[in-house]
Amino acid sequence: MERQEIEIFLTLSKELHFGRTAEHMGISQSRVSQTIARLERRIGAKLFERTSRRVTLTAIGEQLRDQIAPAHQQIEEAIAKATAAGRGITGGLRIGFSGAFTGHLLHRISEVFTRRHPGVEVQIRQVQISDPYGPLRAGDLEMQVTEMPVAEPDLTLGPVLVSQPRVLLMSSSHPLARRTAVGMEDLAGTTLLTVAGPVPAHWLDHHFPRETPSGQPIPHGQAITHWEDALSLVLAGKGVTPVAAAGAHYYNRPGLEFRPLADAPPIDYACVWPTDHETARLRAFVQLAAELVRKAGGPGKAVEDLWATGDAAN
Repeated sequence: MERQEIEIFLTLSKELHFGRTAEHMGISQSRVSQTIARLERRIGAKLFERTSRRVTLTAIGEQLRDQIAPAHQQIEEAIAKATAAGRGITGGLRIGFSGAFTGHLLHRISEVFTRRHPGVEVQIRQVQISDPYGPLRAGDLEMQVTEMPVAEPDLTLGPVLVSQPRVLLMSSSHPLARRTAVGMEDLAGTTLLTVAGPVPAHWLDHHFPRETPSGQPIPHGQAITHWEDALSLVLAGKGVTPVAAAGAHYYNRPGLEFRPLADAPPIDYACVWPTDHETARLRAFVQLAAELVRKAGGPGKAVEDLWATGDAAN
């Protein structure tokens, strides 16, 4: 069997759908049908049973799949490892994230990445909101996915992987919790928690403004250094804070409410890395991340099904 024949057969064995197999392989559906028919003539037996409703493996088809799939995986891994070594895509890759949902997405992407590049070990950890670029500049991380805007002369801004509507996190007893949605002007009547530490002023102004669009002052409350501080302060009624809509799944707990900020811009999370420390493995990871996010429907769709399917990267 030729390599493409094996790949078409194994893909169809997994998808059990000629159209999806053709789309996955980047070939025509007739090419898939012709390849399977040729294999069946060569073997002298049916590998698939086809009806107008479904496609299933025959007993001989299952036997063939079980016998060649492990060998095919070993060959693919060996080729990927040799290719990665030839391109310098080896070693370790340390990646940071802010926001549990971006970390969840990165772990899914890293699973695909390590299958393609077995010679790279990917480590992923959270970056504290109070020091967003410190680990990058100290060399503890090679890349991170973080909230925009990013306007740092020593950092390169890569593709946006996640874009989420902005919502307002508040306690259940807060007056705004009685509404289905709130606006930026409503912030004039509440206390906005903010962030402490070496955080760029333009970033703070974007996420924690000091006045509403009409110019009304927005009172600022305690500045936090860890995200968990914000949750406890909100629960205690000490203020409100804007978060990404996906946070309603990851941080939901009794006593907290999330309300859409109807007229606020979305929160975008992009890849960022030190300009003078760009490597082949980093470029390969960013390229794959952008590819998988695009296949998932774009930054606005990249994380919406993570908690339902457990995998938004495939």
